[in-house]
This record gives sequence, structure tokens and C-alpha cells, in this order.
Amino acid sequence: MPTDVIMPQMGESIFEGTITKWLKKPGDKIQRDEPLFEISTDKVDAEIPAPASGVLQEIKVQEGATVQVNTVVATIDETGSAAAKPAEPAKAAAKTNGGAAATDGPAKAKAPAPPASVPQAEGTSEARQPQQTEAARPAASAQPQAAAAARGGANEADDHELIEFPGPGGKQIRTSPLVRKIAKEHNIDLSYVQGTGMQGRITKDDVLAFIQHGRAATASMPVAANVTRVAPQAAPQPSTGPLQIPGEMVAMSPMRKKIAERMVESKRISPHVHTVYEVDMTRVARLRQRVRGEWEKRNGTKLTFMPFIARATVAAMQQHPIVNSSVEGDNIHYHSNVNLGIAVSLDWGLIVPVIKRAEELNFLGLQRAINDLSERARHKKLNPDDVSGGTFTITNPGSIGGLFGMPIIMQPQVAILGTGGIVKTPVVMTDDDGVDSIAIRSVMHVVLGYDHRIIDGATAGYFLGNFKKFLEQWSEDIG
Repeated sequence: MPTDVIMPQMGESIFEGTITKWLKKPGDKIQRDEPLFEISTDKVDAEIPAPASGVLQEIKVQEGATVQVNTVVATIDETGSAAAKPAEPAKAAAKTNGGAAATDGPAKAKAPAPPASVPQAEGTSEARQPQQTEAARPAASAQPQAAAAARGGANEADDHELIEFPGPGGKQIRTSPLVRKIAKEHNIDLSYVQGTGMQGRITKDDVLAFIQHGRAATASMPVAANVTRVAPQAAPQPSTGPLQIPGEMVAMSPMRKKIAERMVESKRISPHVHTVYEVDMTRVARLRQRVRGEWEKRNGTKLTFMPFIARATVAAMQQHPIVNSSVEGDNIHYHSNVNLGIAVSLDWGLIVPVIKRAEELNFLGLQRAINDLSERARHKKLNPDDVSGGTFTITNPGSIGGLFGMPIIMQPQVAILGTGGIVKTPVVMTDDDGVDSIAIRSVMHVVLGYDHRIIDGATAGYFLGNFKKFLEQWSEDIG
């Protein structure tokens, strides 16, 4: 009997997952625990290993489909002799990114199905309608104009006779009888209509959009012989249909959709305020530069600026615990532990792994935790528990060159710290005698975004003041 591959449950609160990519195809040999497919859930993206060795016999759920946990998504023939079967449509319980079941072919299409008012496909309608018999085709094509008239306002995609005819300068214009009929009724010269269909075909929506938006511009164009022009309208009327804009339409990934949902939710819930401080990182930068090589050899891990920032954050938070809280109804929940989220930028989105009980870790422990979570995030090895339970978040746009950003709070948290790039800049320095001088210093801008329901500007300022002082006067042993 073949071995079933099931959609795993990635945590107690996870009830479904989306298959984002199959790493093997039917007929491929596979070893037990070798990555077989990738999934995306509300909490994390992950690679799922094969439960047995053998040959991938059948894929039952396509890429892009979302199914309940414990759903059979594929089968493996452990004898290694099974013939490969093509992927079947997703089961009735599955739904694609757009919410409907996947039904034909891979679900990672470059574009979702357009609205009903937009032509569903280019080319002839024979590609979209049931095949006619050879005997029926001549009769069907004998009276295309009569059929179009009988359909009345039917979409141009139903009119299968496409004709090319020369326009000004020998330009070939490809369109259908219905489009030409609409153009004739409105005295439109199709040579001035931009076609967005396959091979430049002018569609019904193209000519309707031209009628609504473009006909006034024809007054300034040269008039070809024997062509009737319309007078320019005083003011174009609002469009009643979708305006097609050339370009590519791509469906959001499950992670992108979840990020969008959470960001909109956070802006709706929390009245955001941001405070920006400038931090002199020269002392920390010199320390890191001086000990980096030896430190990394001794501890077997990279030395970055992030553990310095994390340690200063925890120290400031212990002075101002309201920054490490959440709002629950009319109450403020002060958290007993600092569960520090560190945002990690991925090629396919953004994820925030969480360092649990960060206040209990020393500098080396923080650096190891940051490196471990970041590495596992980039290789899709995180568990749901690794990305849940955060009480405060740090995001670092400075790692990709940003001076600073205005981050959005991760609900149900009430604050988020954004750190900018560390750059050398001239700074006015004042000594103990009050004498000013200009020096080159390593400066970082930091932004605290906070929920103004419970955190006031003064509190945010005091928090950032403590954070700044801790870094500028760094005295802790880094191990």
C-alpha cells in the first residue's frame, strides 16, 4: 500500500496550511526526511519532509491550495516501482489563495482570474467553449454577425471571428466583429485605440475605455482620408467598467496576505505615534571592531550590532515596563518576561522570530539566539512557537541602508523599535569645560513607534533616553 503524505499540524492553534511549492514531482525518487514540499500557515513558513523513502506516486493537492490539517496531499510508493501520476485538482476542502478550489493545472498562475466584466482569455473562443463537431463548425461560422446580434450585449470574448485589416501606415489592426460594431456606432477610428489583448488585439474593454477616456485626444491627431471623426466632448464621463492598464497581475502569497491583514488591523487598533532619537554608536562600534575577530573564533558565532541593541532595549524596558505591555479591554497587562521579537527580512516576505525571556540572557546568549532564529527563518526551519508570544519587537531597516523607518506595531504589543543604519557623520562635541569641537562619530537613528492609548510622548522619550545612554556609555562585558 502507498504511504500517505498528510498536511501536518504546525501548532495547536493551526488548523490549515497552504502548499506553496512542491520540491519533487510525480515519479521522482525521494528519501525519508528529505524535504518534499513547502507550506505556509498563519504562523510560519516551513519545509515538510517525506514520511518514507520511495517514489512520489501522486500529488493530490496542487501548489497554492489551502487544506485542513491531516488532509492527504500526496502518496509515496515505497516499492519504488509505481508509475507517476499527474497532479489532481485540490480536494473540495481545499481553497486557493483567492478562496476558490484549484481545478485545473498548477495553482501558481501568474495572474488570478479577472472579474466577469473583463475578457477571461485572449484568442478565439474555441479555446474556451466546448469543442464543436466538424459538421457543426461551418454552420456556426456561416452567420457570425447574426449570432452576435442575437447575443446583443454579449462580451466580445464570445465572438470568435477575429480579423486583421490594415490601418494607417500599413499597421495591422486585429479585432472582432463586436468591437468593430461598437466602433462604428460611436464613429471610432480603431487605428487610434491601443489593444491590450494577445498580439495587440483590440478588445471590447479597450474600445469602451477609449470611448470614456481617450476620444477627446483624437481631435489633435491627423485625420486619415475617408474617416469620420467625432467632436471632442466637453468632459469625459466616469467609466462604468474596469480600465485595463498594461502590466502583470500576480496573486499575493499567503505570507504577504497575512502581513497585509495584520498591518491594516494594527493601524486600525492603535493610534500610532513615533519618536526619533539620535544615538552615538562610536563606543560600541570601536569595541566591536577591536574584538570581533577573536570573539567570533572563541564563541563560534558572528558578532553583529543587534545584541548590543537588544541588550540596551531590555535594560530600558526594565526601567519603563509599560513599553513591555499590552492592552486588554480597559486593562493594561504588564508582562513579567521580555519576549523580544527580531524582524527578519526574507525573499518572500517578513517574519518575526521571538527570543523568549530575553531578560535572562547575557550578551553571548542574545547573539546566539539572534543568529539561530535568523538562520532558521531563512531556511524555513522555524516552529510555530518560535514566532509566537512576542511582547516587544525590533526591526532593522538600517541593515539594508535605511536612515530610519516609521514601523507599525505588532498587535497585541504596544511599541516597536526601528533602528537605522550606523553611519559616520560630523558631530559637534562639547567637553567638560564647555569647549565645542567637531568630530567624526558613528551615529544611528532609532524610532520608537508606540500606542498612544497608554504610552505618552514623555514616557517614549524617557525610554529612548535610557536606551541611548546605555549604548553611548556601554560598559558590559560581551563574553
